[in-house]
Amino acid sequence: MAGDGKNWEGLLKWSLSQSDGTRPPRDLSEEDKKWFMEAMQSQTVDVIKRMKEITLVMQTPEQVLVSQGVTSADIEDMLDELQEHVESIDMANDLHSIGGLVPLLGWLKNSNAGIRAKAAEVVTTIVQNNPKSQQLVMEANGLEPLLSNFSLDPDVTVRTKSLGAISSLIRNNKPGIAAFRLANGYASLRDALGSESVRFQSKALNLLHYLLQANTSDRNVVTELGFPRLMMHLASSEDANVREAALRGLFELTKDRPTQNSKTDSATTPTPSSEDDEKLKQILQNRIDNIATMSPDDLGAAREERQLVDSVWRACYNEPSALHEKGLVVLPGDDGELPPDVAGKLFEPPLRAWASNRTESFGRSGSGEDEKKKSPLLLGPGPGPS
Repeated sequence: MAGDGKNWEGLLKWSLSQSDGTRPPRDLSEEDKKWFMEAMQSQTVDVIKRMKEITLVMQTPEQVLVSQGVTSADIEDMLDELQEHVESIDMANDLHSIGGLVPLLGWLKNSNAGIRAKAAEVVTTIVQNNPKSQQLVMEANGLEPLLSNFSLDPDVTVRTKSLGAISSLIRNNKPGIAAFRLANGYASLRDALGSESVRFQSKALNLLHYLLQANTSDRNVVTELGFPRLMMHLASSEDANVREAALRGLFELTKDRPTQNSKTDSATTPTPSSEDDEKLKQILQNRIDNIATMSPDDLGAAREERQLVDSVWRACYNEPSALHEKGLVVLPGDDGELPPDVAGKLFEPPLRAWASNRTESFGRSGSGEDEKKKSPLLLGPGPGPS
């Protein structure tokens, strides 16, 4: 960056001169090695030191921060930085060791909605694909404020971010799933499906699908709570993601549905009323009619919806849907498989796609974003004794 006193241009030119392909590689002299290491170290962020500084701010009472002129925007920027650091699984686990996890969870109860939402985002990053941090958050009672914000927060963004954190916290986490169920989490999911936010609806449907896959015995619970009717309604949503997520949930409920010639455990596979059955059939037929009028491009984009509609129809009525007769279930270029585990992919966090390599992420360099990321919040002396 211009004006930061660092010789980026010299470092770049030197690097290119060593790898331009015009000459064989040579051993670096001690002088070159020393210059290169000093140049690189000048750009290295001491992540643990920065996380300790951020922890100090999080441990500071809110009124003291206000007296020092620290704004909610400053805190959100600081949490953005913390989120980058804890993308590394090792750094995520170290946050607890340096005393930062508990105050972070405390900020889920902050009076500012933006801070509550950003704190939930950081928790999501910490626990996703990370069993150790999942356990640490559970032991610190982190699920409780997340459930409270998910269920009761007046801000829909906070509710959505909290739901995302819950989804990552309880995935492949049996104690987390059990705690979610005991806390009446299914009732909160049902309420989320009645929201006007399609993003909130979609996240709730994806978590519901995962839970039904993980606990087939819960099918009766969700049926008694009225989920099938809600999902039938959302299967006609104008939002494609919501439609597909609703159809995935319906397929999960109906795929083992008993037919006249089959024997299925009715304790885990509820049978809908004739009224609901007819309503579902009409909804599916409407989707079939809509799909049949799509352009080739739209048909390609609706690949999963086409397959899901046909799969739900087969599960409910033991015969192919009209999409099959029209040749619209599998088109040239489709692989013809049944709907994939899309919920699993949705729960795969993009921030930690490389987590299995256990590599550390030590700061970002060389972009305009660095100018936005300012130095740590430095607190002056606190108020004097009264």
